[in-house]
Amino acid sequence: MKSILITGGAGFIGVNSAQHFASQGWRVTVVDNLSRRGTEDNLHWLQAQAPIAFERADIRDAAAMERIVAAVRPDVLLHLAAQVAVTTSVVNPREDFDINALGTFNMLEAVRLHSPETFFITASTNKVYGKMHNVPVVERNGRYEYEHLTDGVSEDQPLDFHSPYGCSKGVADQYTLDYARIYGLRSTAFRQSCIYGTRQFGIEDQGWVAWFTIAAVLGKPITIYGDGKQIRDVLHVKDLVRAYEAAAARPDEASGQAFNIGGGPGNTMSLLELLAYLKDELRIDIPLRWDDWRPGDQPVFVCNLAKARERLGWQPQIGVREGVKDLAQWVSQNQALFAWLQ
Repeated sequence: MKSILITGGAGFIGVNSAQHFASQGWRVTVVDNLSRRGTEDNLHWLQAQAPIAFERADIRDAAAMERIVAAVRPDVLLHLAAQVAVTTSVVNPREDFDINALGTFNMLEAVRLHSPETFFITASTNKVYGKMHNVPVVERNGRYEYEHLTDGVSEDQPLDFHSPYGCSKGVADQYTLDYARIYGLRSTAFRQSCIYGTRQFGIEDQGWVAWFTIAAVLGKPITIYGDGKQIRDVLHVKDLVRAYEAAAARPDEASGQAFNIGGGPGNTMSLLELLAYLKDELRIDIPLRWDDWRPGDQPVFVCNLAKARERLGWQPQIGVREGVKDLAQWVSQNQALFAWLQ
């Protein structure tokens, strides 16, 4: 039986990943410090779905991570634990660094020292590319788009860490790739773009698709930072988990490589377009507020998925409208989970 260790495994992506791998017959161990709102509910849900082992621990605790990795010696380590908001990183850059940069270093060292055969996947971010000032952006049909990159941003785009969050995740990204070069670890970085789906307790600072959907269902006002014309390629969490699975099946193809993982050009949506869709789908009015652009916010980010298609045999299967409808239905059916917003 194959085994997988998932840090941040009680988070949104973590429980979806754990449930999927357990359903495929993998032995699953979840590590989480349960510090984020919603993780305890997610963990209870996960434990009702599948037999998983759980370790309450913090990735900043190097000794604990070494102990766990040495005991489990997983076939795959999926590193999802992170500080996830740009705004939080600006307020507390030291904590952001400790979690994202030092925490990832701790996990890589635990694998290097105690389980070097493990295939290591780290969840990086499109924020490692910064604001991409060198890439021309135009406005077309009420939304921003790249002037020339019709297939989106490839992994050849120069890195330009912007904001403490971009720096800490960029450090984690580069350490992951360098451990493949220097130590021969089988490790890869997924530069993820706007993941959304069920079990996501999105907040205003992070997880905008989920936050807009939750706020719309509950009748809460939504703040638009900037002008709302900025677009992202959005990816349903089930498609993301399929990408993890594809990489785990082809570790030699993935090792030492970074992959842009998002919805791609076929699954883009602006903030205003999402609001219009939710308004039509839910048949409600959505109260809006407006504020300035936030640090590090890109007017456009769309992944070029060619490398993931060619090396991993992966591409998204769930369309953006289908995925958002699924999320809205889940929120509507589980409003008790959002009592803290009432």
